[in-house]
Amino acid sequence: MCSILAKVAKPASVAALAIAALAVAPAAGAAPETGATITAADINPAAGTFTTLSDGDLAIQGAGDGTPAGAVQWFKNHMGSTAYQGLCEKAVENAYGTTGVWASANAHWNGASPKHTTGTPPKGSFVYWNISQWGHVGIADGSGGIYASSIGGKIGHASSVHYFNNYRGWTPAAVPHR
Repeated sequence: MCSILAKVAKPASVAALAIAALAVAPAAGAAPETGATITAADINPAAGTFTTLSDGDLAIQGAGDGTPAGAVQWFKNHMGSTAYQGLCEKAVENAYGTTGVWASANAHWNGASPKHTTGTPPKGSFVYWNISQWGHVGIADGSGGIYASSIGGKIGHASSVHYFNNYRGWTPAAVPHR
């Protein structure tokens, strides 16, 4: 009896994993964010300071736990990483323990609500800029600054949401979903 159950259970679990992978994959025809670049014209260094860490100082850990504090910690753990250049939406989703929800930062901004264009974004909130055809998104630190990719060419921290030009605003902290 046990051997029959084992022969059935393993293929069923593999099938379930395959179905789950398809459920989180980007929609067919969705524009990938790969290759999105942030140029010097998109950055406003006068808005504040920024920090990154060298590759040797990285303490890479797993995805966030689905909380605002976990999302901020995910970015702290990935400070200095270049693995998410051109993949800002993937970074913020990974920070919340998910991936493949939105095709780009612009799609996330357009689909998320409520939108706020003033005030200090609370810790873990999504912060958006309209700086390319894909947009840009980061995570608020709760003190007026942000964690994002493309800060000094890496995942880093900026002391102001205005580090990048064309600030759009923010949406509340939450595990990304449609």
